[in-house]
Amino acid sequence: MSTNNIELLAAYWTVAGDIYPMGPTEISPFSFEHRVEAAAKAGFKGMGFVHGGLMTDVDRLGYATMREIFETHGIKHLELEFLVDWYHTGERRRQSDKVRYELLKVAKELGVKAIKVGPGIDEEHADVELMARELKQLAREAAEHNTSIVLEIMPFSNVRTVDTAVAIIKATDEPNVGLLLDIWHLARGGVSYDEIARIPAHYIKSIELNDAPRYPVQPLWQDTIHHRVLPGDGVLDVPAFIRAVLATGYTGYWGLELLSSVQRKLPLEIMAQQAFDATFAQFK
Repeated sequence: MSTNNIELLAAYWTVAGDIYPMGPTEISPFSFEHRVEAAAKAGFKGMGFVHGGLMTDVDRLGYATMREIFETHGIKHLELEFLVDWYHTGERRRQSDKVRYELLKVAKELGVKAIKVGPGIDEEHADVELMARELKQLAREAAEHNTSIVLEIMPFSNVRTVDTAVAIIKATDEPNVGLLLDIWHLARGGVSYDEIARIPAHYIKSIELNDAPRYPVQPLWQDTIHHRVLPGDGVLDVPAFIRAVLATGYTGYWGLELLSSVQRKLPLEIMAQQAFDATFAQFK
């Protein structure tokens, strides 16, 4: 497998340090400047950021300084996360709309490629018509801010199969909406890599790599935020997943999302370099 033109993106948690989703804080103990520098030195060409930590960086540095830091270090692919409750109502929707407004503003100011949105966590049924209608409106707002929307398939959600995910994207029918395929979520959800071939190529907007031990910790939410491992250190066939994605004609960057209670405690530069090296090796 050729490594020509392969560009890797470090998703937020990969180089955020000793924090995790929905933990006591989602603000990295490492500064924005140091995370960008460490990721770039390791070889990454892209980075991801979560809403809470990102807005702290915006308040401290401002957009102009952040753009300058990205440019200085050659970081050209940016992703934001994680918008939930975008199709709900009431207080959940009010909170979601606040995050939505801020993420869209950041996306326009920093030239963000994609905003990651979540399905209904712990929800059994997906109302495809409702979700597509709301996703269409979100996509149109995103287009006005020069960014895309990517919906993630997750095993503990109402979008846990390729069929459901494709149905929503098809019904949304907007060019800047697509799917985020994370190898962990597909594998833990029992989705075969062969099913990737059934996804129209233009629906695949973002990819995330990582690996996992053979036996998951229950509940799966604990497994996903604490027990992922570096690509090649688990039992998932990462090269086979990569080949399945490439077979669709995908030509974008490749994300690495590592949420590991072990890796997150390492010094920043070691954390970043090990992540890059392990992931890049999967393409060789």
